Order: sequence, then C-alpha cells, then structure tokens
Amino acid sequence: MAKIPLHPRQPERVCWGCDKYCPADALRCGNGTIRTPHPIELFGEDWLDGELKDDAHSKIPSTTLVAAID
Repeated sequence: MAKIPLHPRQPERVCWGCDKYCPADALRCGNGTIRTPHPIELFGEDWLDGELKDDAHSKIPSTTLVAAID
C-alpha cells in the first residue's frame, strides 16, 4: 500500500479511501458515491499529533476497543 502524504497541498482533489488515490470526480474503486476525505480535512493541520498522543497514552489494547464498538 502506498504511503499517505501527511500534509497534501490540495487534499480535496483526491479520494483517500484506498491506495488508488482517484481524482475526486472520477472514483474507480466503488468505495461509494462520495470521496473519502483526508484526515487533515476532518481534524485540521495537527491531525497526526492527536493520533500519536492518543496511541502513546492509551492503556486499553486496541482489540478491546474494537470489541467495545461492535
């Protein structure tokens, strides 16, 4: 799988839902009818800092979190 750019210039032009990175107006993967936004669009410029901080301070194993959501 290709690496996702951490701070893309114009994230709104690409669908970030799979490793094809299709243009927003030409989705090929069948991921739905709308494009998947980049995390920077949802959480802001410091999106990665929040992810790293949450992982470092988490005392609950990730498998427990997934089971709790289901």
